[in-house]
Amino acid sequence: MILVTGATGTIGRPLVELLAAQGVRVRAVTRSPESAALPPDVEVVAGDPARPDTLADALDGASAAFLHPRAVGDAAFDFAKLAHEHGVRRLVALSAINIDDPLSAQPSRYRGDRNKEAEQAVIASGSEWVSLRASSFAVNVLQSGWNAQIRAGDVVRGPYADFAESPLHERDVAAVTAHAFLTDDLLGQRLELTGPQSLTHTDMVRIIGDVLGRQLHYEEVPAAMVRQGMVGRGFPEAFVDTLLSRYANGVGQPAPVTAQLEKILGRTRTFADWAADHAADFRN
Repeated sequence: MILVTGATGTIGRPLVELLAAQGVRVRAVTRSPESAALPPDVEVVAGDPARPDTLADALDGASAAFLHPRAVGDAAFDFAKLAHEHGVRRLVALSAINIDDPLSAQPSRYRGDRNKEAEQAVIASGSEWVSLRASSFAVNVLQSGWNAQIRAGDVVRGPYADFAESPLHERDVAAVTAHAFLTDDLLGQRLELTGPQSLTHTDMVRIIGDVLGRQLHYEEVPAAMVRQGMVGRGFPEAFVDTLLSRYANGVGQPAPVTAQLEKILGRTRTFADWAADHAADFRN
């Protein structure tokens, strides 16, 4: 039995689906089980990973668990300790490739991710462990509102056209996570996972256009204007400021690209593959 925190999120949902499709018993933890909409053979349980005491019963009988850094939050060490005490033999943590940057320079911390703590917690747990240090997810472009702009026209406006990422397909991350549970190949490793290409904002918009059969282009706008818009849409100010600083400091530098996904899965999905899988998000 594998217990999955963050089971309805960007990585948790495809992970649950992959494991269930392979006949693995899965116990999915969610704060809202009534709206989880997971495969029918998945056991869905109510609980709050940030309050590990609510999961004491759910951990009983689980041999492995997925620790999501936002779902668990500041309770990462308590969760990992409790899991080990309940006989969980293997912990896999989702972390981030920028984990060794100063904490104040990690934008996702200001949205609740505790990537460093998640990795440290599984290492210190006494259980077998794997840490997945992921680069940015391709799906972040949807959270940035590119899909709405593309549905409205042929221009995506945003900051720092020449800032580069190595975007990951969320299903590749889920596939590596499943591999970490189902084999012993990755035990005790901190794996740096990236997409196969370093792509600027300009590149990514062009590729989405190629997939859609449209000529799209990226138009850089001042960071101050972007900041005002993001804060107005409800993003925490500290997150926006840290994100824009990251962009400004990284302009003109290629994003790191590793071969880990290719080595583990025997293939990787490109950003064009991701765009094709999500084409409906960009069409009216």
